[in-house]
Amino acid sequence: MPNTSATPAAATAPAADGSSQVPAGRPRRRGRPAGDGAAHADVRQSLLRVGVAVLTEQGFASVGIDAILRSAGVPKGSFYYYFDSKEAFGLALIDAYAEYFAAKLDHWFSDVSCPPLARLRNFIDDARQGMARYEFRRGCLVGNLGQEMGALPESFRGRLLEVFADWQRRTAACLRAAQDAGEIAADADCERLAAFFWTGWEGAVLHAKLARSPRALDVFAEGFFACAGAATHALARTSASSRKSVNRQ
Repeated sequence: MPNTSATPAAATAPAADGSSQVPAGRPRRRGRPAGDGAAHADVRQSLLRVGVAVLTEQGFASVGIDAILRSAGVPKGSFYYYFDSKEAFGLALIDAYAEYFAAKLDHWFSDVSCPPLARLRNFIDDARQGMARYEFRRGCLVGNLGQEMGALPESFRGRLLEVFADWQRRTAACLRAAQDAGEIAADADCERLAAFFWTGWEGAVLHAKLARSPRALDVFAEGFFACAGAATHALARTSASSRKSVNRQ
């Protein structure tokens, strides 16, 4: 599920004349500066776009900056004009992917033309198609980074957890709408269901990428909706039994 449209703000604003602002006491960054602020933002965004695409397939620790620069068409040695460090680049990639993916979730979960649980199914179907489009080589950037957290800067941990928490909040809101619509039981814990969804979904995406097959996605989706609907089915059976008892009296 690569990012192709996120547009994060530049981390370092250019000076009025288009040159890089360099705080006092810090060495000037290497590389040729962009001609103006718009060019700076365009190049920075290109690096983020390429970086997200690469990191949905490969690990952050093993990715060379030079390869990303070549793919983005940015001169070698210019990287530190746009980012202070590889760690800063990684954090910006997480932010860009989080922004892109939050918009994706909002797109599917706010679709009032279909019932709430169908909105979640539509998100799953779209993600499945997205992975198939890249022959299951690409997965989830946030999940990939979480897998290699032991080799990453500690600053990544908190940001990744924040992203997962945001996705869970959005999913819980969709599940509460399903609850209000009578699709799941009134006493179901939507926050726990949302946490269960993302824990299982990330594992399914990893397995689908490993097997180059959608089967893990399908198995998880079937299991999740069966679990979410189990309480509703039990409630329906209880209600039906109660009605029969009343009718017999």
